[in-house]
Amino acid sequence: MTADAYMAASDLLDTVNAVVVSPNFTNDGVCFAARNSGLYRSDDGGRSWSMAYRSLELDVLVATTAVAVSPNFSADQTVFAGVSGGILRSADGGATWSAATLPLPAPLITALAVSPNFAKDGVVLAGTMEDGVFRSSDRGASWAAWNFGLFDLHILCLALSPSFATDETVVVGTESGLFRSTNSGRAWRETAFPPEAAPVLSVAPSPTYADDGTLFAGTELKGLFRSDDRGQSWTSLGADVMTEAVAGIVLDPAFPAKPHVLVLLADRLVLSRDGGASWSDWRASVSFETATALIATPQGVEPDAPVLVGLMEGGVVRL
Repeated sequence: MTADAYMAASDLLDTVNAVVVSPNFTNDGVCFAARNSGLYRSDDGGRSWSMAYRSLELDVLVATTAVAVSPNFSADQTVFAGVSGGILRSADGGATWSAATLPLPAPLITALAVSPNFAKDGVVLAGTMEDGVFRSSDRGASWAAWNFGLFDLHILCLALSPSFATDETVVVGTESGLFRSTNSGRAWRETAFPPEAAPVLSVAPSPTYADDGTLFAGTELKGLFRSDDRGQSWTSLGADVMTEAVAGIVLDPAFPAKPHVLVLLADRLVLSRDGGASWSDWRASVSFETATALIATPQGVEPDAPVLVGLMEGGVVRL
């Protein structure tokens, strides 16, 4: 495994549950990693890490299952972290924290997403393992469940349309398929995602989703799927290549003009330069000693761009 840096795991299984980077990563190098042992912050692009919960002076480890930052992080320094039964919020980049408790029974947070229009609408969404989707419209101070039409409450991934401010579209992957909301997460409809291909582990809307309606969905056993009509129909991609779980999907920021799709599999990265029609190993010399969990590409999918990969057995690799 070739890497610039590696955040080592503890002696116990310390799965990396989420990695997120600052929208201004090129200049500030800030990223966060949610692990079973807590939340870690890096100020040098993932080369070194420190615990972000120091101000809490905790006596026990707080497993952190999700993390998200404001799209205006450079200005507002807002970070959200999912923990057992609640969501922590910081307005100073993780130096100090306040807690928002979710309704009982305590849910397990699996995903967090902040509205691209957060400065105006204050919307944050949280997916949970057994309790569906929770929504906040007051910058994370209070939360309520919004599950009308969401027939599967096991949320495995969650993503917002880049044009969320106008189209209010949210998509969630579940144990049984993929659901979509077009009213900011208040009500849901099941898409036509093939049920035999579920569960859906990862999802990525096109940067121009409002115009092209393109969605990519990664599964546990059936590879990658693409829809160009907002989920009404789906096409299987790269079935001969993706024989493992699709842990992460990244689209080039210029997609579809530049139709590059990067996919993280259990032990390697594969890239398509034609929207998913054909695939090849990306950075073929890279392999992972343990199973991968997730990926972040703060500067796109160019050959020399940094990539952060979280591992199931702990640690973050910077490629």
